[in-house]
Amino acid sequence: METNNKKSIGRILLGTWNTRTIVAVAIGVALFGVLMVFGGIKVFTNTSLTSAMVVVAVVAALFGPLPAAVTAGLGNVLADLIGGWGFWFDWSIGNFVLGFFTGLIPIFGARVEEGVFQVKHAVWYVVCVLVGNILGFGVVTPVLTYLFYSSELTITWMQAFSAIVSDGIVLIVIGLPLLFFLANRNANKNNLSIED
Repeated sequence: METNNKKSIGRILLGTWNTRTIVAVAIGVALFGVLMVFGGIKVFTNTSLTSAMVVVAVVAALFGPLPAAVTAGLGNVLADLIGGWGFWFDWSIGNFVLGFFTGLIPIFGARVEEGVFQVKHAVWYVVCVLVGNILGFGVVTPVLTYLFYSSELTITWMQAFSAIVSDGIVLIVIGLPLLFFLANRNANKNNLSIED
Protein backbone atom coordinates (compact mmCIF):
# COMPACT_ATOMS: atom_id res chain seq x y z
CA MET A 1 0.00 0.00 0.00
CA GLU A 2 1.33 3.41 -0.94
CA THR A 3 1.83 5.74 2.04
CA ASN A 4 1.30 9.49 2.18
CA ASN A 5 5.07 10.00 2.45
CA LYS A 6 5.36 8.77 -1.17
CA LYS A 7 2.35 10.70 -2.48
CA SER A 8 2.61 14.22 -3.84
CA ILE A 9 0.54 16.90 -2.16
CA GLY A 10 -1.52 17.20 -5.35
CA ARG A 11 -2.37 13.50 -5.22
CA ILE A 12 -3.32 13.75 -1.54
CA LEU A 13 -5.56 16.75 -2.27
CA LEU A 14 -7.33 15.02 -5.16
CA GLY A 15 -7.57 11.64 -3.45
CA THR A 16 -7.51 8.29 -5.19
CA TRP A 17 -10.65 8.09 -7.30
CA ASN A 18 -11.53 4.46 -7.81
CA THR A 19 -14.74 2.45 -7.47
CA ARG A 20 -14.41 2.33 -3.68
CA THR A 21 -14.03 6.13 -3.43
CA ILE A 22 -16.93 6.80 -5.80
CA VAL A 23 -19.22 4.44 -3.87
CA ALA A 24 -18.15 5.97 -0.54
CA VAL A 25 -18.77 9.51 -1.82
CA ALA A 26 -22.17 8.53 -3.26
CA ILE A 27 -23.21 6.94 0.04
CA GLY A 28 -21.76 9.93 1.88
CA VAL A 29 -23.76 12.39 -0.24
CA ALA A 30 -26.96 10.44 0.40
CA LEU A 31 -26.34 10.18 4.15
CA PHE A 32 -25.30 13.82 4.40
CA GLY A 33 -28.42 14.97 2.54
CA VAL A 34 -30.80 12.88 4.66
CA LEU A 35 -29.09 13.75 7.96
CA MET A 36 -29.06 17.47 7.14
CA VAL A 37 -32.84 17.34 6.82
CA PHE A 38 -33.78 14.76 9.46
CA GLY A 39 -30.75 14.31 11.73
CA GLY A 40 -30.35 17.65 13.43
CA ILE A 41 -31.55 20.01 16.12
CA LYS A 42 -32.45 23.50 14.92
CA VAL A 43 -30.21 26.16 16.49
CA PHE A 44 -31.17 29.13 14.30
CA THR A 45 -33.22 29.90 11.19
CA ASN A 46 -32.32 27.21 8.60
CA THR A 47 -29.30 26.17 10.69
CA SER A 48 -29.02 22.95 12.69
CA LEU A 49 -26.67 21.08 14.95
CA THR A 50 -26.52 18.20 12.50
CA SER A 51 -25.13 14.69 12.61
CA ALA A 52 -24.41 15.04 8.86
CA MET A 53 -21.00 16.47 9.73
CA VAL A 54 -19.92 13.07 11.09
CA VAL A 55 -20.19 11.77 7.51
CA VAL A 56 -17.79 14.50 6.36
CA ALA A 57 -15.30 13.59 9.11
CA VAL A 58 -15.27 9.91 8.09
CA VAL A 59 -15.00 10.55 4.33
CA ALA A 60 -12.30 13.16 4.99
CA ALA A 61 -10.24 10.80 7.14
CA LEU A 62 -10.51 7.81 4.84
CA PHE A 63 -10.48 9.42 1.38
CA GLY A 64 -9.02 12.93 1.65
CA PRO A 65 -9.92 16.53 0.85
CA LEU A 66 -11.64 16.41 -2.56
CA PRO A 67 -13.85 13.39 -1.79
CA ALA A 68 -14.88 15.03 1.51
CA ALA A 69 -15.56 18.33 -0.26
CA VAL A 70 -17.71 16.65 -2.93
CA THR A 71 -19.59 14.74 -0.22
CA ALA A 72 -20.36 17.92 1.76
CA GLY A 73 -21.12 20.11 -1.26
CA LEU A 74 -23.37 17.69 -3.16
CA GLY A 75 -24.83 16.47 0.13
CA ASN A 76 -25.99 20.03 0.82
CA VAL A 77 -27.54 20.22 -2.66
CA LEU A 78 -29.37 16.94 -1.96
CA ALA A 79 -30.53 18.24 1.43
CA ASP A 80 -31.95 21.35 -0.27
CA LEU A 81 -33.79 19.09 -2.70
CA ILE A 82 -35.13 16.70 -0.03
CA GLY A 83 -36.11 19.54 2.30
CA GLY A 84 -37.84 21.46 -0.48
CA TRP A 85 -35.91 24.60 0.48
CA GLY A 86 -34.83 25.56 -3.02
CA PHE A 87 -31.18 25.47 -4.01
CA TRP A 88 -28.80 27.49 -1.86
CA PHE A 89 -25.52 27.09 -3.72
CA ASP A 90 -23.86 29.64 -1.44
CA TRP A 91 -24.24 27.15 1.43
CA SER A 92 -23.38 24.16 -0.76
CA ILE A 93 -20.09 25.80 -1.75
CA GLY A 94 -19.47 26.75 1.90
CA ASN A 95 -19.92 23.08 2.82
CA PHE A 96 -17.58 22.11 -0.04
CA VAL A 97 -14.89 24.38 1.46
CA LEU A 98 -15.46 22.96 4.95
CA GLY A 99 -15.24 19.39 3.63
CA PHE A 100 -12.03 20.16 1.75
CA PHE A 101 -10.29 21.61 4.80
CA THR A 102 -11.53 18.80 7.04
CA GLY A 103 -9.89 16.34 4.65
CA LEU A 104 -6.45 17.97 4.80
CA ILE A 105 -5.18 15.80 7.68
CA PRO A 106 -3.35 13.30 5.40
CA ILE A 107 -1.00 16.16 4.47
CA PHE A 108 0.11 16.20 8.11
CA GLY A 109 0.81 12.47 8.16
CA ALA A 110 -2.52 11.06 9.37
CA ARG A 111 -3.43 7.78 7.68
CA VAL A 112 -6.59 6.67 9.45
CA GLU A 113 -7.13 3.82 7.01
CA GLU A 114 -3.70 2.44 7.93
CA GLY A 115 -4.21 3.03 11.66
CA VAL A 116 -2.13 6.20 11.99
CA PHE A 117 -3.87 8.99 13.91
CA GLN A 118 -2.04 10.48 16.89
CA VAL A 119 -2.51 13.51 19.11
CA LYS A 120 -0.50 15.70 16.71
CA HIS A 121 -2.86 14.65 13.90
CA ALA A 122 -5.85 15.43 16.12
CA VAL A 123 -4.48 18.95 16.70
CA TRP A 124 -4.11 19.46 12.93
CA TYR A 125 -7.60 18.07 12.40
CA VAL A 126 -9.05 20.64 14.85
CA VAL A 127 -7.11 23.47 13.17
CA CYS A 128 -8.30 22.37 9.71
CA VAL A 129 -11.92 22.09 10.90
CA LEU A 130 -11.84 25.57 12.47
CA VAL A 131 -10.17 27.21 9.45
CA GLY A 132 -12.51 25.43 7.02
CA ASN A 133 -15.55 26.40 9.06
CA ILE A 134 -14.55 30.06 9.30
CA LEU A 135 -13.59 30.30 5.61
CA GLY A 136 -16.54 28.26 4.35
CA PHE A 137 -19.30 29.88 6.36
CA GLY A 138 -17.74 33.11 7.61
CA VAL A 139 -16.32 34.24 4.25
CA VAL A 140 -17.37 32.17 1.22
CA THR A 141 -21.07 31.72 2.05
CA PRO A 142 -21.78 35.41 2.87
CA VAL A 143 -19.88 36.61 -0.21
CA LEU A 144 -21.75 34.17 -2.47
CA THR A 145 -25.08 34.99 -0.79
CA TYR A 146 -24.53 38.60 -1.73
CA LEU A 147 -23.32 37.81 -5.26
CA PHE A 148 -25.90 35.11 -6.11
CA TYR A 149 -28.96 36.44 -4.33
CA SER A 150 -28.22 40.12 -3.61
CA SER A 151 -29.48 39.42 -0.13
CA GLU A 152 -29.14 41.53 2.96
CA LEU A 153 -26.43 39.81 4.98
CA THR A 154 -27.54 40.25 8.61
CA ILE A 155 -29.41 36.93 8.71
CA THR A 156 -26.66 35.22 6.69
CA TRP A 157 -24.01 36.35 9.20
CA MET A 158 -26.11 35.03 12.09
CA GLN A 159 -26.72 31.75 10.27
CA ALA A 160 -23.00 31.54 9.43
CA PHE A 161 -22.03 32.06 13.07
CA SER A 162 -24.50 29.36 14.13
CA ALA A 163 -23.15 26.99 11.47
CA ILE A 164 -19.53 27.62 12.48
CA VAL A 165 -20.28 26.83 16.12
CA SER A 166 -22.64 23.87 15.56
CA ASP A 167 -20.59 22.21 12.81
CA GLY A 168 -17.40 22.74 14.79
CA ILE A 169 -18.96 21.05 17.82
CA VAL A 170 -20.04 17.99 15.82
CA LEU A 171 -16.79 17.69 13.86
CA ILE A 172 -14.63 18.01 16.97
CA VAL A 173 -16.65 16.52 19.84
CA ILE A 174 -18.00 13.55 17.86
CA GLY A 175 -15.63 13.42 14.87
CA LEU A 176 -12.37 13.39 16.80
CA PRO A 177 -13.11 10.35 19.01
CA LEU A 178 -14.54 8.61 15.94
CA LEU A 179 -11.28 9.13 14.03
CA PHE A 180 -9.25 7.75 16.95
CA PHE A 181 -11.60 4.76 17.05
CA LEU A 182 -11.32 4.13 13.30
CA ALA A 183 -7.53 4.44 13.35
CA ASN A 184 -7.26 2.09 16.32
CA ARG A 185 -9.56 -0.45 14.68
CA ASN A 186 -7.65 -0.26 11.41
CA ALA A 187 -4.30 -0.58 13.19
CA ASN A 188 -5.51 -3.75 14.95
CA LYS A 189 -6.98 -5.09 11.72
CA ASN A 190 -3.76 -4.51 9.80
CA ASN A 191 -1.48 -5.51 12.71
CA LEU A 192 0.21 -2.10 12.48
CA SER A 193 1.43 0.11 15.25
CA ILE A 194 -0.35 3.44 15.57
CA GLU A 195 3.00 5.10 16.17
CA ASP A 196 4.37 7.02 13.21
